[in-house]
Amino acid sequence: MMAKKPPKPAPRRIFQERLKITALPLYFEGFLLVKRSEYEEYKHYWTELRGTSLFFYTDKKSATYVDKLDIMDLKCLTDQNLTEKNCAKFTLVLPKEEVQLKTENTENGEEWRGFILTVTELSVPQHVSLLPGQVIRLHEVLEKERKRRIETVQLPITSVEKEKEPIEDYVDVLNPMPACFYTVSRKEATEMLEKNPSLGNMILRPGSDSRNYSITIRQEIDMPRIKHYKVMSIGKNYTIELEKPVTLPNLFSVIDYFVKETRGNLRPFICSTDDSLGQESNTEGRSEKLKKNPHIA
Repeated sequence: MMAKKPPKPAPRRIFQERLKITALPLYFEGFLLVKRSEYEEYKHYWTELRGTSLFFYTDKKSATYVDKLDIMDLKCLTDQNLTEKNCAKFTLVLPKEEVQLKTENTENGEEWRGFILTVTELSVPQHVSLLPGQVIRLHEVLEKERKRRIETVQLPITSVEKEKEPIEDYVDVLNPMPACFYTVSRKEATEMLEKNPSLGNMILRPGSDSRNYSITIRQEIDMPRIKHYKVMSIGKNYTIELEKPVTLPNLFSVIDYFVKETRGNLRPFICSTDDSLGQESNTEGRSEKLKKNPHIA
């Protein structure tokens, strides 16, 4: 029986949105059956390996991931015996959990093993059965990952204090603000979400005091509802003001929290330069200049 054809990549627009949200290079992608410690059974995900993280999507057309797994500290990858034919199953042994992965065919399984081990061990594994062209891809990914890691620590240093500060988050280096951050008011954020629901339903914006932040969301349950949440900057952390406050290390983690807690029902609002927001007066044509300014004028 011939192996299945490799899956087609996601449409360009979705690829660009995923790149903005994750801020990490794509190394490999495809369908995976995933069983994490909190799962009762396997879940079928379109999966992307970006940097040293696996991002899980409900399908190929979803722009926002529903779960994420950091495999940077992978201890080992172990194979599992299978009674099923034409598929592969292995376990990722991590410091805090073991994650079982199952592929649709054995060839696809070898590719996943190869790419995962390459980015976590920073070397091309010798014990995977791959074709010459696939091995060349592993070497290309290896060079990209080595370069990416070097770039995360080669920041411009302007003082002795900054030199001593650890680099905690790659995405902060590459893009200091999440893709759904816009310098807009509460009213403008509400208008953007109401007029362009297809672009997402969650906006991060500056708070009224020009130091903290706010999250504006639009949910459709019985009827569309707009809600606002304060995000307080406390030291190097950010606290979401909920009934039980949640403190996270950066704004990217804040966005991740809302996405995961709603199982992907909340999606970051992202408009590219090609999008026509259809907004009036003071919100019209702002998609180019909304970002990168942490304060409202």
